Amino acid sequence: MQYIKQLALVIISSSAVAVSAAEVNEALPKTETPAANTARVPAAKGPSLELAIEAARVAIETCAADGGQKIGASVVDSAGVLKVLLAADGTSPRGVTSSTNKAVTALHFKKSTSALTEQIKTDKALADTIAATPTFNARPGGILIQVNGETIGAIGVGGGKTDEPCALAGLNKVQARLQ
Repeated sequence: MQYIKQLALVIISSSAVAVSAAEVNEALPKTETPAANTARVPAAKGPSLELAIEAARVAIETCAADGGQKIGASVVDSAGVLKVLLAADGTSPRGVTSSTNKAVTALHFKKSTSALTEQIKTDKALADTIAATPTFNARPGGILIQVNGETIGAIGVGGGKTDEPCALAGLNKVQARLQ
């Protein structure tokens, strides 16, 4: 509702008509908002922005040091919201996309994508589920970010030959500072 009020003020003010906020409030339809809807949804758990950036940067640096691999590194919070996406210069579009997809896949299934790669070899239902969702990627490179056994996000690396070790290097660099 506040957005509508602001939008109405912008529209009215661009027409060179002076109207007060009270007049806009009076002109808008009255609706009752239940108290439950006015409460702000708490933010999902996840690494801080600074730690997410550091983990992604270390993943990129690790892959670059291992044969010059050009990768993308993504970090998502516990709700699957992308916090950070970094890509080395020259990373392929597919590597960038797969880094996010691997992080989301690891988070969704609550296990590393390398574990999923192994599991789908013998679990047709899982293989079908992953294959049916274009944004899932079960190739190695997606790992969970956990604190005291609670999953707070995931990191994904895509575009290299050894994605998972790079993701692990990024996570290991920040793990002790995660909350």
